[in-house]
Amino acid sequence: MGESRKLSSESKPIDTDKKVVVIGAGPAGLTAAYQLSKLGLTPTVLEKADIVGGLARTDNYRGFHFDMGGHRFFTKVKQVQEMWKEVLGDQFLRRPRLSRIYYNGKYFHYPLKPWNALFGLGFFQAILIGCSYIRWQLFPYREEDTFEQWVTNRFGKRLFETFFKTYTEKVWGVPCSELKAEWAAQRIKDLSLKTAVVSMFFTPKKTIKTLIEEFDYPRLGPGMMWRAVTEEIEKRGGSVRMESGVRAIKRDGNKILGVVVGNGNGQTTTIEGGDFISSMPVTELIRGMDPPAPPEVLAAADHLSYRDFLTVCLVVNKRDLFPDNWIYIHDPDVHVGRIQNYLNWSPDMVPNTVQTSLGLEYFCTEGDEVWSMPDDELIALGKREVEKVGLAQVEDIVDGCVVRVEKAYPVYDAAYAQYLSVVREFVDNLENLQTIGRNGLHRYNNQDHAMLTGMYAVENLMFGADNDLWAVNTDAEYHEEISEDAAETLENVDAVGVMIEGAVENVFSKLDRVALGTALGIVSSVCLFLATLILVIKGGPDAGATLGLLSHYYPGFAISFWGAVVGGVYGFLTGFVVGYLFAFLRNAVVFVSMAVLKRRAEQRLLRRLLDHI
Repeated sequence: MGESRKLSSESKPIDTDKKVVVIGAGPAGLTAAYQLSKLGLTPTVLEKADIVGGLARTDNYRGFHFDMGGHRFFTKVKQVQEMWKEVLGDQFLRRPRLSRIYYNGKYFHYPLKPWNALFGLGFFQAILIGCSYIRWQLFPYREEDTFEQWVTNRFGKRLFETFFKTYTEKVWGVPCSELKAEWAAQRIKDLSLKTAVVSMFFTPKKTIKTLIEEFDYPRLGPGMMWRAVTEEIEKRGGSVRMESGVRAIKRDGNKILGVVVGNGNGQTTTIEGGDFISSMPVTELIRGMDPPAPPEVLAAADHLSYRDFLTVCLVVNKRDLFPDNWIYIHDPDVHVGRIQNYLNWSPDMVPNTVQTSLGLEYFCTEGDEVWSMPDDELIALGKREVEKVGLAQVEDIVDGCVVRVEKAYPVYDAAYAQYLSVVREFVDNLENLQTIGRNGLHRYNNQDHAMLTGMYAVENLMFGADNDLWAVNTDAEYHEEISEDAAETLENVDAVGVMIEGAVENVFSKLDRVALGTALGIVSSVCLFLATLILVIKGGPDAGATLGLLSHYYPGFAISFWGAVVGGVYGFLTGFVVGYLFAFLRNAVVFVSMAVLKRRAEQRLLRRLLDHI
């Protein structure tokens, strides 16, 4: 789904009279509306909040800008990159990336660096982590159903428990043994022999920079992008209606007729349309159907869950607190999961030159203790925890606010897939409705994938395309790379990798020790038997003087017919041992070499893993 495609009107004429209603003003919904407006349509966008951007919003408190989550702008999808540049142009900043892990009172580089990890963990703990890694490489879980199994197979049980377990369970609120491995596989391109071999043999003509190291970022946060998109939609005659939450979806069989919208005053309005694109949570979409969806569909929707989070935004009377863009807090003794340093995202996020601002992210579930805590108590908690992890003093924190974000993360629990399939079947049968985005598809997509679903939905609607929106970002592949040469470089490398993998498996396939030993033994036996027999036939007092020296090593061997038989036996045994040992050592060298290559690739992927939790 990462290929570069453009909206095209060549396949059929554009019907600019279509009345399209887009539900949700996040990246997916606004992208869809933007593309429709470029085609001459005037879509109506409905948003229940008072700010655009959805999960990629940027809040403003007394001139301080707060990004809800920290959104790096990187993508492999060319048309998404083009839209970003088309809308914001030179308003993007190229930012260096730095992030660390706080664990057990110490800060660790991310990804882990050997000496930093050694001194931070201690020599004994580092050795145990290394031994654990080797153990799980040799004897991995046969099945990878859970997140715990997936990570353990790649990094070892001890490293999983040290650096992944606490933080992941903070985010999701469920044990790692219950979180599906599909989530991790979707977010990170899995390791394979191809990955190691392609990186070893093929180097692009120009450097490939990972956007983990360097990324684009709007000068005033991601919300700047979506405010600009909103302005473009409205310039072209479209409408973006804020504080317009959908209360009900009117339908006649499999056709949507309109949506009932409520405002802050308790009044409702019915907005009719011919086609509908929805990025609202699919669970709320199902519950809002009028007449109601079938009981089994409603029951399935009730089993789909979300994880929410809130950000405690703090204003600090100091400028340079620490160099990181953000820090992962893996320590179980504090509640905060991640701390953003907005000044290091963009200097313009802070309105003066003497203060800075932090965003403390607390992962929770709507209605639980943390979610329901009053704002002043949350701010006080944030102050204490910032001081506890050593980033700022309580007395230096002079102001703050709290922003709550509902349904931020669709949960991949043990049974979600079977329930989602029931919901999808119902939604797919609605002839004039498409669901898009993270919540519309109940899929943990990134911003660019959400945008891509909006673009594909417009292609389906306007040009009769048959894009499967549910399949975006299901290929367990997420590339955070760009090339200074051309995008096709990566595609060519992938294509070559497919061919290389088969060849490498043949060249470096495991040698059968017994088979090689037997083959070499037979050859050695035949050679020694024939050499001795030839000398016996040749005869003479000097015949076999040199070969006869083998009798010092092979008792019973002599230049005679019987000696040829004995030599044949010794030849087989010697050849077998040599062949067996050669195969054993060769297999060991290949295993270690491939393990080293794989580990290098894992070091790159280790950084990606937590970035997407």
